[in-house]
Amino acid sequence: MIQNEIELPQTQVRTCLNGILVQDKNAKTDTISDLKTVTITTPTPQEVEDLLFASKVCKNTKSNTIVFAKNGTLISSGTGQTSRVDALLQAIEKAKVFGFDLNGAVMASDAFFPFPDCVEIAKGAGITAVIQPGGSIKDELSINYCNENKVAMVFTGTRHFKH
Repeated sequence: MIQNEIELPQTQVRTCLNGILVQDKNAKTDTISDLKTVTITTPTPQEVEDLLFASKVCKNTKSNTIVFAKNGTLISSGTGQTSRVDALLQAIEKAKVFGFDLNGAVMASDAFFPFPDCVEIAKGAGITAVIQPGGSIKDELSINYCNENKVAMVFTGTRHFKH
């Protein structure tokens, strides 16, 4: 059998009301070398593994996205919402409905947190570590909250929007 290599397009086109959306294909997958710990609390080796897994799920899910993972398992996600807070609340509710324990789970976001509200809500649900791209002019607010509440946070420098 002869196999031909096929070059896939590097842009994605979506139709929408009265127009189109053209975006570059997201070829970046976060690795351990991309992680920059920005909090006093550092993630454990298991949390790092879970953060990278959650980030991979997040990357391949419709924006706005929040993903919870624990012990190499997807716990729940909130996807395609108009705000990151709505996606977070959706993910928490899904975990509750299915009886999943979020204590000790990690959280991934496809984009930065412009305010500390998401990390505050996530900590209240049991999240112990967060992965996000960083880049908000108010990053320090989320970092300070995490420092005050012993939550590990890492930045990747890469947004994973999927529209």
